[in-house]
Amino acid sequence: MVVRLLAFGLRAHRLSDVDGELAFGAGLSTPGVPDLRLTDYTGRILEWINVGQPDERVLGKAASQADQVLLFPFAAGVATWWRTVGPKVAGLPNLSVVQIPHAPVQQLAQTVDRRVSAQVMVIEGQVTMTVGGVDVTFTPEPLQ
Repeated sequence: MVVRLLAFGLRAHRLSDVDGELAFGAGLSTPGVPDLRLTDYTGRILEWINVGQPDERVLGKAASQADQVLLFPFAAGVATWWRTVGPKVAGLPNLSVVQIPHAPVQQLAQTVDRRVSAQVMVIEGQVTMTVGGVDVTFTPEPLQ
């Protein structure tokens, strides 16, 4: 959940560029839909945004349905996953992959309560996310 909130915060600025909507997807129980999506008012998917470590088939499907696909992997095993999946998706020109460091995600996840407020600020590539009054600063790493 923390990474979904982070992804929303990182992409919310796009709403000033387009007439559209940034919305959360149906969730983990519904495969084949984005975790977040930026759509214009005609329904065209401008950005298909996922978090985690999907396989290449999921990324290929997303790339065929959206103008841009953004992926935010964050778990401890990202390097191993990327060595396997990275070469298979290298040919997808509309795919961007940005790794979120695992330790900050764990730290922020511990602050989540039933009612949570979150803020995301990006300055010169550094991200500061505040959840439940706890600030964590980190630098995402582009993988593709």
